[in-house]
Parts: sequence; structure tokens; C-alpha cells
Amino acid sequence: MNELITILLMFAPLMLVLWLANLADKQRQAERPTAAFALLAYGLLVLLWLGLFGGGIAVALAGQILAAQSSDPVLLDAFTGMGIGAETAARVIASLPALGLALWLPALIGLLLLLPPLRRLLSRVLPIDPGSVVHAVALSYTMLIVINLWATVVFGIDTLADIMAAGEPLQTRALLNITWGQEILFVLLAAVGVGWLSRLNLRQTLARLAITWPTPRQAALAAGLGLGMTLLLIPLEYLMQLTGIGIDEDVARLGEQVIGPLMLTIPGILTLGLAAALGEEALFRGALQPRFGLWLTALLFALLHSTYGLTLSTLIVFSIGLILGWVRDRHNTTTAMIVHATYNMGIGFLAYLALWPE
Repeated sequence: MNELITILLMFAPLMLVLWLANLADKQRQAERPTAAFALLAYGLLVLLWLGLFGGGIAVALAGQILAAQSSDPVLLDAFTGMGIGAETAARVIASLPALGLALWLPALIGLLLLLPPLRRLLSRVLPIDPGSVVHAVALSYTMLIVINLWATVVFGIDTLADIMAAGEPLQTRALLNITWGQEILFVLLAAVGVGWLSRLNLRQTLARLAITWPTPRQAALAAGLGLGMTLLLIPLEYLMQLTGIGIDEDVARLGEQVIGPLMLTIPGILTLGLAAALGEEALFRGALQPRFGLWLTALLFALLHSTYGLTLSTLIVFSIGLILGWVRDRHNTTTAMIVHATYNMGIGFLAYLALWPE
């Protein structure tokens, strides 16, 4: 329950800013437009970025200070009390300056993306309205994905895996709740972002997200494509195992800790397929792709999967994002959801039946 509350507290401010941004865009068409909603949306977002900017500077400075005290017994005892060994503690301290940079620099870029001249420049290559407050907020939000990945990489996949191993393992039920909670909030973020509760009713929102009932032909094509993608990945996985190319033991170890328990049960496998397909497709293919285009959306989709770091797996996820985006353009978001769900569940069931390459 605590994890769900934490996730909700993280998403609520993001949805509030998007809701205000949509009200601001709605006011643009009013007889007597007002800038109140735009000022509120921009003001809250500026506060978010300033907080992350200041936090990043503080983390970087803390890293410099702690580096000079890395052998202090009191400091080491503090880490030991959390179940973190001396070697892992040293890596944590050493990563802090870079971690600070991973916070304050994207935060600065997020602020710059709110400037109209920069949005006008980006509108030459992206189908965005440089005058739209919603589009400005959405562009700025992309830096949250950058922060998530960059911070993960500089902190260290190995360090994260060690820290998670030292803590209490998450139970399957908790992982199920966290996964469904996060993906449902992705759907709500997508819906509020495109205008639900402000400019569009539910029917119009679903139409904008291209979430519609698929035809039998679309459902069959999607299931076949998802299964085909799963089967194509098997020889690639064998090749990676034989050559060692793209294999990262720390990524595998972290992945096992994050989603491993879900791969051991049927409800867990169904969750990895259905929840991820519902949330990620609604947000990326439904909400973002019409404004950011196929390639940028696929890139953001790949960067979101930060537990892979920057590895061959990231390139594979990017390729999958391109395929899902193509399906969305040719058919609809629901069809892309079926592809995504079939692919994820296919891998899950192969692992469950011990048929996936080890």
C-alpha cells in the first residue's frame, strides 16, 4: 500500500499540471481569454524543475564532501546499518557528482523547453503547436524520462542490484499492485494530457488516443505479429548467449529482482503483458506519437526502460517501439496494445516453461 501511495503522489502533480495546461489551451479559444491557467501550469512546472535543479546541485556537492570522508567509520557504519557493504558504499559516494549532473542538467533543459522560441524551432521537425501550453508541458516532461535513465546509468546498475539485494525482497502481490497501479496511472496521465476532464469527454478522449474496439482481423494480425516478434527474439537471445555480445550480468540481476517474481506465476505473466500494454501504449502510442512522431516516441519508450541501462536491450526495445508505432499509425492504439501484450506474455510463458534461453 505504501508503494501505491508513493506512486500516486509522484503522478498527481504531473496530472494537475497537464489538466491546467489543457484548461489554458481551452481558454485560447474563449471570447475573453485569460492567462491564469497558463501561469498556474507554468508556475508549478517551473517549481518542479527548480526543485530538481537545486537537488541536483546539492547531490553533486554532497558527493564532493563525502568523497573526502569515504573512509570515515561513522559514514561506513551508516551504510552498513542499511545493509550496504563498504564496496557498494564507495560506489554510491563516487557516483554522487555524476548523479547530481543527471538531475540538474535535464532540469535546466526542461525549463528551456518552456521558452516559445525553442518550441517554434522544434515545431519545424515535430508536429507540435508552439503556442500550445499542453505541448510545451509535454515537451518539458520528456526530461523526466532522461533523468530516470541517466540517474540509473550513473548510479550504476550493479549498485542498484546490490542495494536491492541487501533490502527486503518485494513480494509478488506487492509487485502486482505496483505494476497495475503504475500502468493505470499512465492511462490516466495520457487521458488527462489529451484533454479529458477539461476539453474532451470520455468518448472524445478515447478517439484522440485511438483506443477503439479492434476488428477481428486487427486482433488476429496483432496477436500474430506479437507472437512472431517473440519467436524472432529467441535466436537473437541464443546468439547473444553464445557470443557474449549484449549480455550484461548486472542488468540481468536487476531485472530478476525487479520483475523476476512476476515471471514465476501466471497472474504475474498476465500482468506484465496486459498492464504494460495498457499503460505504455495509451501514453506513448496514444497520447505522444501524434505530436512527437514515430522516431522520438520510440526513443522515449526505449529510454523509459531504465533497468536495461544503455545496452543492446535498449536498442531492441527501441526497435519494438518502432514496430508498435507503425501498428498504431496503420491501425489504432488498441491493436498496438494487443501486439505489446502478446509479445510480453509470450516471453513470460516461455520463461515460465523453461523454454527461454538461459
